[in-house]
Amino acid sequence: MWVLYAFGSAFFAGVTAILAKLGIRRTDSTTATAIRTIVVLLFTWLIVWITHVGGQISSISPKSLLFLVLSGLATGASWLCYFKALSTGPVSQVAAVDKLSVVLTILLSFLLLHETVSGYKILGTVLIMAGTWMMLDPDPLAQYLARRKKARASPQKNTTNKKESSTSKSWLLYAIASAVFASLTSILGKVGIENVDSNLGTAIRTIVVLIMAWVMVFVTKKQNTLRHISRKELFFICLSGVATGASWLCFYAALQQGQASVVIPIDKLSILVTVLFSWIVFHERLSKKALAGLLLLTVGTLVMLL
Repeated sequence: MWVLYAFGSAFFAGVTAILAKLGIRRTDSTTATAIRTIVVLLFTWLIVWITHVGGQISSISPKSLLFLVLSGLATGASWLCYFKALSTGPVSQVAAVDKLSVVLTILLSFLLLHETVSGYKILGTVLIMAGTWMMLDPDPLAQYLARRKKARASPQKNTTNKKESSTSKSWLLYAIASAVFASLTSILGKVGIENVDSNLGTAIRTIVVLIMAWVMVFVTKKQNTLRHISRKELFFICLSGVATGASWLCFYAALQQGQASVVIPIDKLSILVTVLFSWIVFHERLSKKALAGLLLLTVGTLVMLL
């Protein structure tokens, strides 16, 4: 049953990226993250109420509560970075970089949770890394070398080149940071929901994310942008929150019953959903190289299930 939950998480996670992109075309990504977290919070606590597990709060151990809070902080950081990357970068490539969290999760699950790492998982990790790199089209390393060559040829344009370089790679840096925090979220969450109902654990974590997101809005003085959000974008932001809530519930139900090193790779198949809808909605087309990278990434993910 947990395998079905894992695939459900992948579908809803893939849809989330598309809906979020539609909601942050003109809306500040930090503000959008804070708004959609409200939706996720309502959604998760509604499930807690329906499943009658709220009474278990008093029985949660201090250790579990600590790791749930830490997992929530990691989630909030991952969200803020991910939606910042989405606001300026191509959806399919941002999603591809985010899948590097699989590699980090496999490593951390081996080091911290003592889960076994088979030869298949090692092979899958290599394929995922290679596939992710191929999906970054054009190649960021080739772009960097080209800019260096151009800078040497035109020293007087160095300042402009540096500014262009910083702008062009900003989404990539945010996407990488999102992957790092996402991997920490999974490991901390796995520890936090031991002997805790997955729905209740998800709801508690969401409170932490909500507080963190709104603190960031006020710290960065983005609260004034709330009045300028269009109804259409607000609708998509809220809809992405619903999709996120559904993905979370499926993910943590699977994580509680299955191995983190298996659940995570299945969840990362969400990139197939994201790429499909990014082509339909945003008309983002992948090159032959990027398609080959997507194939490698998918094969690598499936190999991990062997």
